[in-house]
Amino acid sequence: MWLSDRRAFLLGLASLAGVAGCRFTPVYAPGGAGQVLQGAVRADDPTRREEFQFVAALEERLGRPDAPRYALSYRIGRRFLGGDTSRMQVLGTLQYVLTDIATGAEIAEGRVDGDAGFSTTATQLAEQAAAEDAELRLMRMLADSVVLRLLTVPGLTDT
Repeated sequence: MWLSDRRAFLLGLASLAGVAGCRFTPVYAPGGAGQVLQGAVRADDPTRREEFQFVAALEERLGRPDAPRYALSYRIGRRFLGGDTSRMQVLGTLQYVLTDIATGAEIAEGRVDGDAGFSTTATQLAEQAAAEDAELRLMRMLADSVVLRLLTVPGLTDT
């Protein structure tokens, strides 16, 4: 008897879930945040190498802004940390603000962090190349994190 009651209860829950809906909307569906952001975000003009790397990575993910609807201002902080004699780490922080260009309203703001390591056991030239590569990887990680955060902004859909 208990087993049949359990089945009826689970079937009732399943039918309620179908009626209520889960309000899940795919990010890259028509009108979703992924489509809205494509070619619509203009980042501040870069002035330093790591800013150029960040903006390039951001544009790889969101496309170059054709008719930007949103302005992204950002501030990058980074520091190098020596773990031991053969390994270094570059730590990065990016603070950002996304603003609607037409209204000037702030849509999203936040901070993302990342880190990348590199070896210091080779020649000075190899060490510098490894440090630059780690910095590039870090900027790509920060761009990925910012895009992920922007894609989850509530209410950011095609209107």
